Amino acid sequence: MPKTRPHVIVTRKLPDVVETRMRELFDARLNLDDRPMSQAELIEAVRDADVLVPTVTDRIDAAVLTQAGPRLKLVANYGNGVDNIDVETATKRGISVTNTPGVLTEDTADMTMALILAVPRRLADGIRVMETGEWKGWSPTWMLGHRINGKRLGIVGMGRIGQAVARRARAFGMQIHYHNRRRVPTAVEEELEATYWDSLDQMLARMDVISVHCPHTPATYHLLSARRLKLLRPEAYIVNTARGEVIDENALARMLEADELAGAGLDVFEHEPSVNPKLAKSDKVLLLPHMGSATIEGRVDMGEKVIINIKTFADGHRPPDRVLPSML
Repeated sequence: MPKTRPHVIVTRKLPDVVETRMRELFDARLNLDDRPMSQAELIEAVRDADVLVPTVTDRIDAAVLTQAGPRLKLVANYGNGVDNIDVETATKRGISVTNTPGVLTEDTADMTMALILAVPRRLADGIRVMETGEWKGWSPTWMLGHRINGKRLGIVGMGRIGQAVARRARAFGMQIHYHNRRRVPTAVEEELEATYWDSLDQMLARMDVISVHCPHTPATYHLLSARRLKLLRPEAYIVNTARGEVIDENALARMLEADELAGAGLDVFEHEPSVNPKLAKSDKVLLLPHMGSATIEGRVDMGEKVIINIKTFADGHRPPDRVLPSML
């Protein structure tokens, strides 16, 4: 990195306090109108920058990275996931990649719990009735949903967010089950009273609610495939605040349409920002516009992580949140 202030190009509008700090510390070029960059603009940016700060919607793939200029030494992602970046290609070209882990755990877990509550209790249906003026008064048999107390929650991916969801769900009286690449420490299982399943198939077949919390990698693409979704009981619900690509969205839509699942709460989608038309029109689905981490506090914390990673790297040290291909 140059001894002068590094030239940092930011691809999207960030919170004002974050942008102001970046201008104070770096030679920062901001995107004040928040218009997503095209691939050609991203290529122009990597040719010119010392540091690129993309977001999860920017595809920093091999086609972009192979056009990078000799100055580019760091891609400091403004986001927890790095599935938008070809980390292997970046590493081979001597470009470090960082992310912002940990800061969005509580926000995403809050939103997940909101969906776990909202879908079985038919909150979206209730809102629609009030908005259309259809409500005629209370009835003992109308707008009935299901309680979550005592129900089995199956968590797919028991990392920081999965564990935070488990803690919230325990407070609502749910029984915690999980599948993960590696079993969590015994102390964590005991705290959460969690049951581990080494077989994802067996867990899916027995749960009342499934909540997805694994990253999107080649290994997790359509992890919940059509075959696996068929294992779910017709009374089950599925919630996803992780990545849309983890679920076979077409298969999910078909099952909901055929009454083979009770409902779904989705904050992420396979082809964002496009939403499967069958999901969009289904009255069994509560859809949110990828807002699981959308809090002011979370976005500012993300920006501070990005700044720390850039400053540490510019000072000649290993950034604290570096991502390597072996970690994916």
